[in-house]
Amino acid sequence: MPSSIDNNTATAALREARDKVVASGVLGRSPVYTQLLDYLIDCSENSRQPKEFDIAVDVLGRDGSFDVARDSVVRVYIHKLRTRLEKYYLTIAPDADPKLRIPKGQYMVVTTSQPDDHGAVADGLPQPVHKRRLTAINLAWGLLVVALLLANVWQWLDRTRPSASDSVTAVLGSKPWAAMMDDEIPILVIMGDYYIFGELDEQGRIARMVRDFYINSREDLVTLFMQNSKLQSYFRDLDMTYMPEGSASALLNIGPVVQASGKRHQIKMMSRVTTADLRNNHIIYIGYISAMDKLNNLYFTASGLLPGDTFDELYEKSTGRLHRSTAGLPEQGEPFRDLGLVSSWPAASGNQFLLVTGTRDAGLMHAAAVVTDPGRLTSLNSNSATDQPATGLETLFEVYGIDKTNFDATRVYQQPLQPSQIWPQEEPVTSGNH
Repeated sequence: MPSSIDNNTATAALREARDKVVASGVLGRSPVYTQLLDYLIDCSENSRQPKEFDIAVDVLGRDGSFDVARDSVVRVYIHKLRTRLEKYYLTIAPDADPKLRIPKGQYMVVTTSQPDDHGAVADGLPQPVHKRRLTAINLAWGLLVVALLLANVWQWLDRTRPSASDSVTAVLGSKPWAAMMDDEIPILVIMGDYYIFGELDEQGRIARMVRDFYINSREDLVTLFMQNSKLQSYFRDLDMTYMPEGSASALLNIGPVVQASGKRHQIKMMSRVTTADLRNNHIIYIGYISAMDKLNNLYFTASGLLPGDTFDELYEKSTGRLHRSTAGLPEQGEPFRDLGLVSSWPAASGNQFLLVTGTRDAGLMHAAAVVTDPGRLTSLNSNSATDQPATGLETLFEVYGIDKTNFDATRVYQQPLQPSQIWPQEEPVTSGNH
């Protein structure tokens, strides 16, 4: 039995290891990860493994209505804390002794030490999982389990597939999502809607509804009336907008990821978005390129792409190469080609922008599938032309299909995106300048 002196020594070493991890800054700017680490350490010192519900209430501020089955926020934070600890000992303090570790599938912090001359491992905290001696009974149970698995192979394969929560956790740990997780900035999902106003007949009745790419909000229509007051006799504000079908499908993909982040979030139509919204939130835009409105000039200023004569065309600025969507009015049974665009970059105020967009439904839905698939995100980031944290990325896909069904997609363009072209850095003022 370890003496109280041994326990005190282990606790002191543990606290010292904890202080070094926190001081390194690897836990990020958010205090949540430090609070979570301290909570798990306290539990470990008292040989108590907390439940997911306990962590949600005691650390993450959730109330008694928190539903473990429907909300994966605890698993997301534990995964990210485990990843940060692994990163610290891999890149910053590889020779540290002891090391803090969170075993997979458990909510405890344990310590692992370097092997001594006898090959033993000294643990500063009790290990939550103990090795068992292989006995005849254990072997018999093992053979029985194998037999059952072989007898039900298809069910076994189904159970071993990554669960939805595991997939979402992997997405949140990948670029560009990870850049939104390290702070307390809320997430704003902006849906690209189309503003509609009415055209009046001679009797002053609504004759038809009008969509104009240059009139994207009530304020735009008021500005038009101020420039030409006679137009008020021909047009009327209906306070109406609409969204393409693909936007709803894309939101179904992206919504669960945003929900699982555990961060404050809301959804707004682009026609209702203000400049303050773009400054004070992480921004996720979902919609057509033609509905980007306030993001249009902001993004294409730094982008290597530029819209052509219509929003169904994109040019590469450097080469003049044209990418065109033919998905607007495809004939029944005829193949079409659409464009999907994914882009992300950090903003001047510390928030992150993520564009999930396309020229039509097929391209938009493919872009949404890319940003919510861990494998596709890994491929996207591994082929990045730069790995600088202050640099964004834009990727264009050509999506092929027939009728409304997507069959294949090809990445046709990918380049780094320099945010400094959107928000130029101020030149430093020297003492000689007045």
